[in-house]
Amino acid sequence: MSEVSVVFAIHDGEEIIATGPAGSTVLELAQAAGVDIEGACEGNMACSTCHIVVDEAFFHQLPEASEDEEEMLDLASGLRRTSRLGCQITVSKALNGMRVNVPRESRNMMGL
Repeated sequence: MSEVSVVFAIHDGEEIIATGPAGSTVLELAQAAGVDIEGACEGNMACSTCHIVVDEAFFHQLPEASEDEEEMLDLASGLRRTSRLGCQITVSKALNGMRVNVPRESRNMMGL
């Protein structure tokens, strides 16, 4: 299986490059690289704590968000047009080098 890299732009200006096997999710790569993304529901699409903003250059290469993902994104803080949940993006060779922005804050609605 090939390795894929994703660049995480953190709100304070730091960039973290995460590398892992194709077939991983953006959330898995982020957590393995120490990026501060909560993923409170552990990738089960029951929260919006892995909200990221995908760079425009890669956003159009992604499959459309499901209705369930759109509903979870509605709960996200700092929602943008290219917002997605990191747990729902599976990285592939075509996404190698994808840049995503990590919002300053997240909203964990699981406790409600």
